[in-house]
Amino acid sequence: MNNITRLVFSGSGGQGVITAAVILAETVVIHEGRNAVQTQKYGAAARGGATRSDIIIADGTINYPEVIQPNILVTLTQEAYNSYSSIVRPGGLLLTDSRFVETAKKVDAKKIELPMYDQVMDKIGKPIVYNICMLGTLIGITKLISPASIMKVLAKRIPADFLSMNERALDIGLGFGEHYNYKI
Repeated sequence: MNNITRLVFSGSGGQGVITAAVILAETVVIHEGRNAVQTQKYGAAARGGATRSDIIIADGTINYPEVIQPNILVTLTQEAYNSYSSIVRPGGLLLTDSRFVETAKKVDAKKIELPMYDQVMDKIGKPIVYNICMLGTLIGITKLISPASIMKVLAKRIPADFLSMNERALDIGLGFGEHYNYKI
């Protein structure tokens, strides 16, 4: 059986949505022994414009690289939520940042709203690692991949001067996520 998980990360340029998706896909393929594909879309402006990244994770073949109806939808801005909240699969997971997103629409998904950005700013003081906190939160909630696996990719991709800050952001996210459970 080909177990497939479809994810959409959405936000605005500069939030690291696409970087987080690339890190997740790379971790899955290199350290988790599964298949993954990642695609991305940008809005009119590279920084500040809307961004979306699709990730498909599968035990077997992936036949189409874009996500139509994700099991997991992450929205980090109100614009992203307004644009994509209707596409989350019934029974799926909708993860939002409570600082930036008001979840007014009714969706047939488990909604988890957390102040990820505020925690990053309170504990680290640098918004550059917001995306890694989001990724840690998602991993903590879903147990989709091993935190040790993602740390291996971070150690390879992140400059040494920024690695400990990214590790802290991942830990903050994992701490958020451990209080929730979502079975994929």
